[in-house]
Amino acid sequence: MQERLEELIRTYRPKVDFLAIRLEQAQSTDISLRGPLVETLSEALAVGGHVRACYKGGWGFASFNRLQDLEARLAEAVTAARLTGSEQTQLAPIEPVRRSVALQLGGRDPRSVPLAEKKALCDHYNQILTAYSPQVATTSVHYSDSYQKVLIVTSEGTLLEQEWIDLEMRFAATARDGSTVQTGRETGGSRRGFEDLLGLDDKVRSAASRAVAALALPPVRGGLYTVVIDPILTGLFVHEAFGHLSEADMVYENPDLIEVMSLGRRFGPPSLNIYDGAAIGGHRGSYLYDDEGVPATTTALIREGELVGRLHSRETAGKLEEAPTGNARCLDYNYAPIVRMTNTWIDRGDVPLADLPLDIKEGVYARNWLGGMTNGEMFTFSAGEAWMIRDGQLAEPVRDVTLSGNVFQSLADIEAIGDDFEWDESGGCGKGGQDGLAVGCGGPSLRIRNIVVGGN
Repeated sequence: MQERLEELIRTYRPKVDFLAIRLEQAQSTDISLRGPLVETLSEALAVGGHVRACYKGGWGFASFNRLQDLEARLAEAVTAARLTGSEQTQLAPIEPVRRSVALQLGGRDPRSVPLAEKKALCDHYNQILTAYSPQVATTSVHYSDSYQKVLIVTSEGTLLEQEWIDLEMRFAATARDGSTVQTGRETGGSRRGFEDLLGLDDKVRSAASRAVAALALPPVRGGLYTVVIDPILTGLFVHEAFGHLSEADMVYENPDLIEVMSLGRRFGPPSLNIYDGAAIGGHRGSYLYDDEGVPATTTALIREGELVGRLHSRETAGKLEEAPTGNARCLDYNYAPIVRMTNTWIDRGDVPLADLPLDIKEGVYARNWLGGMTNGEMFTFSAGEAWMIRDGQLAEPVRDVTLSGNVFQSLADIEAIGDDFEWDESGGCGKGGQDGLAVGCGGPSLRIRNIVVGGN
């Protein structure tokens, strides 16, 4: 097959400036329980691919799931590129890579685990949720695993084969007392092995515990507070609120954002350092090469409070005259690679965790997350659990805590960065219709002033 792909590349290469063929073999399992009912129980196999062609800056793309259609789709992509191209192809140069990257596992391959065993694991966790309290009205458990093996051949000489495994579980319990409804959620993920999803009983039980306990809590009084957030919320904040703005396709297509996200601009205190990178191993956003064959890197986005970098595909790097960072990723062969985060984190600080709430007259301590959304530079996140801070000490627990603000102002309003650190491996990122791409995020606890806290 490699010889066939390289032969097709040689045939069609003179017609365009750049040509890439991607073949993919995939296998996945998806199980969803809602209460005692099975909503989804499926195993899937897929073989397919796509072709990308670029001519005078215009792109042609075609996907297929029958190998005999490859040359016809290749011709279509080339034709589309030639019809749309009218400027200049600007792809940052890279060294071609010819390499096969073997599957790296630290545990049991989920493909070797029977479907019945995976279903039994979901039933076990669902039983923990439903048995916790009569006040638990509904529960949900979701399990997924996927395997992908990818072959990429380009007109520049790259011939790259790599494969990976991804696993994820999500748990939720919704408790009800009259008209009061509260939900607790937990998630987990791994790229190491099936064992990482075992033994999560305490984590699952905590989701039900928080939902039931919140029924009796008073709602937080809405207002402007200094807040302390835990590493899980920090990871969500840096990914959703700042990370997407660091993706260079967001920048070069938006002149206003180019000005806002100008390199060298100060965004936070000198203690603030933010990174993204797939080069660190063992996380859900880790890999050796992106979907353009660019080696994985670790990119400093903010260093000592100043914006120093952004995330690139080869095209965005070429157009902005910067170095590619290995952040071009696609969910599967149905999509073209676009600029995506990998593992995004705020580096740990030097303030002891116990000191973060000191001298806060009235504030909020928030942990974990229920959900959230961003709209440009504005964000709103719901905390999984929260306590009031009074006179520098944690006080009564409260519920219905949402945190809102402007990401640029909130970065500038960071007062202290904790010396703790935690990774969240449960991320599934969505962008451009490609939802559920595996990512990691993390950081230390943060103290931030002037956060809008929603409530009564």
